[in-house]
Amino acid sequence: MTKLNMVEAINLALREEMDKDNRVVVLGEDVGKEGGVFRVTDKLQERFGADRVIDTPLAESGIVGVAFGMAVNGLRPVAEIQFEGFLYPCLDQINSHISRIRNRSRGRFTCPLVIRTPYGGGIHAPEHHSESPEAILAHIPGLKVVIPATPYEAKGLLLSSIRDPDPVIFMEPKRIYRAIREEVSEGDYTIPLGKARMVQEGKDVTVIAWGAMVREVLSAAEQLKADKIDMEIIDLRTISPIDVETIANSVRKTGRAVIVHEAPKTCGLGAEIIALINEKAFLSLQAPVERVTGFDIPVPLPKSEHYYLPNPKRIIMAVKKVVNF
Repeated sequence: MTKLNMVEAINLALREEMDKDNRVVVLGEDVGKEGGVFRVTDKLQERFGADRVIDTPLAESGIVGVAFGMAVNGLRPVAEIQFEGFLYPCLDQINSHISRIRNRSRGRFTCPLVIRTPYGGGIHAPEHHSESPEAILAHIPGLKVVIPATPYEAKGLLLSSIRDPDPVIFMEPKRIYRAIREEVSEGDYTIPLGKARMVQEGKDVTVIAWGAMVREVLSAAEQLKADKIDMEIIDLRTISPIDVETIANSVRKTGRAVIVHEAPKTCGLGAEIIALINEKAFLSLQAPVERVTGFDIPVPLPKSEHYYLPNPKRIIMAVKKVVNF
């Protein structure tokens, strides 16, 4: 095993799967010669050639539309959208065609397509480069939405996504692209889609997060040890479908819950998780569920970005509020 960051782990997953399956192709803006704006696809074009690692025009709807055509005709394309803010021109293709083709064709066609995109704030980027639109995507039936929180998770989840017969939006938290190193196995391993990860077991409160927010929650948990608060931490991994069973079982045990996400609060995924808790574990609750989220504004430009993003201090305040209710 080798210690890799998330960029290296995703690159390794793509390289290994392209070696194994010649149906896998990569396409997107600057993914070939330049290796991607974050160098996630670095050296893949040298290894596999320009027919399998394809530099496209700056036309996101075209990238995804072409990838859709590839997928329904037997390939397994991995399309990169350079930043999540540029995903919106693709929503017509995603919603009108990609997510519906299995249902529309009554199973005659499937769409084994992965759309990769870096997402989220924390890197002092300009406008349209720091958003968290996972709730918008999770609202579209027929899509799976996957968000890794560590390099090891990123490789296993990406391999599962590429092999899935249906479309997957694979959202990569750019804030931690190079912030975490951990041992990542070379060779084949997968992590099942739709199954959350129990990061840490605890008895006092359930804290649910995903992507870059898992690291913030772990930092808060370490600080709360001094207050003898024992946090159970769940990394959702898959935003759609949500692992309802793991969430409900945890809340039944702890009686309290806090949800952390960096997307805006209103209509964010935290609201859906609260509804699921109310449906499945309401009688176990000993306090109202708290949310620690971004605010209902565009992500601020660099000098103010740190005021927007959830941090350990805000998480600690929410945890103490529900524990002391």
